[in-house]
Amino acid sequence: MDKKPFLTLAKAREIIDQIPTPFHIYDEAGIRANARALKQAFSWNPGYREYFAVKATPNPYLIQILKEEGCGCDCSSYTELLLAEAVGVTGHDIMFSSNVTPVKDMRKAYEMGAYINLDDATHVDFLDRVTDHHIPETVCLRYNPGGSFTLGNAIMDMPQDAKYGMTEAQMISSVSRLMELGAKHFGIHAFLASNTTSNEYYPELAAILFRLAVRVHKATGCHISFINLSGGVGVDYRPEEPRCDIGLIGEGVRKRYEQILTPEGMDDIAIFTELGRYMLAPYGHLVSTVLHFKHIYREYVGLDACAADLMRPAMYGAYHHITVLGKENAPLDHVYDVTGGLCENNDKFAIQRSLPEIQTGDIVVIHDTGAHGHSMGYNYNGKLRSAEVLLHPDGTFRLIRRAETPADYFATLDISGLHFGK
Repeated sequence: MDKKPFLTLAKAREIIDQIPTPFHIYDEAGIRANARALKQAFSWNPGYREYFAVKATPNPYLIQILKEEGCGCDCSSYTELLLAEAVGVTGHDIMFSSNVTPVKDMRKAYEMGAYINLDDATHVDFLDRVTDHHIPETVCLRYNPGGSFTLGNAIMDMPQDAKYGMTEAQMISSVSRLMELGAKHFGIHAFLASNTTSNEYYPELAAILFRLAVRVHKATGCHISFINLSGGVGVDYRPEEPRCDIGLIGEGVRKRYEQILTPEGMDDIAIFTELGRYMLAPYGHLVSTVLHFKHIYREYVGLDACAADLMRPAMYGAYHHITVLGKENAPLDHVYDVTGGLCENNDKFAIQRSLPEIQTGDIVVIHDTGAHGHSMGYNYNGKLRSAEVLLHPDGTFRLIRRAETPADYFATLDISGLHFGK
């Protein structure tokens, strides 16, 4: 299956006339259509809610679009809570999922009225202290089943190696303690695998959590009001990879719900999700210009973007598809390493990638950067983080984050008398 950019060469040139490369650009039409398809897939559950994982792409313009489509915010830090608050997302429109949580962060989540998702059994008494013994009526607990998470014969991930969540025994004792402290309703949360492209991941995770909910309810008598499937639904970074069918996924969760929860009289439970990658990754491109070539033992193409703009290939060896705009139909008869300019040899967007013949000045699109792209940027080598642009459905565009300047880079230094360039 071909990957086609949502950006044409003509539109890219129009934008570049005003906003120099590199920049991340987001497709508003695609984001809205995807959010609506997700909501439809879980429409069978009256309490369903998507809490967008702010960490994936923390930009208020994008959060506002998702808010308009009915999504809340999944926040993991004080700053992310402030960002959600600035967009008008407060109260139970926020799920606060944190670990090794500072007092300031926990207190802010409580003051905002967010759902608080406790990562560890020791956080029960921590929450009690932070709230001056005014435990929220509804508290969520994060579960870690241990062992390996398998789907059929394939191991999806290893919860036993993850730092997150509680054992079942800890969850039961935590629920009992929270009830003593005044909590009346509970949520259950788990994240067992990342970037899964199987339509069975969410249904299998749901079955695990639904059965856990029944056991916790029977052990404590507590009322469980929601089950949060968290994230993990993936995207097809490679053209040959399968694409998740969110309709089939939602239907699979519904069947497990009716098999496990309905017979127990627990069919008032709301289903929550916390998707980041699935919500935005396919609807973002990193747009860059070819600066240089190098001909040694390999052929190298050097871009004006680098790993500071997109860390995933350097950090994980992750694949991101590349399109040379205007050459979409040209033969892929050249092999290049596509690199940035960091003083690190892993600063490569692609290794031995078959691409059309590339010339200096060509405009390159790196696909699927709408989540965990700009948000993972950094300033190594004094590199400045790039701009973000929103492409509207009518073809107009808007700068939604300007590129950093040297003044931004030096702003946190207290060196009086020195003057830095713009």
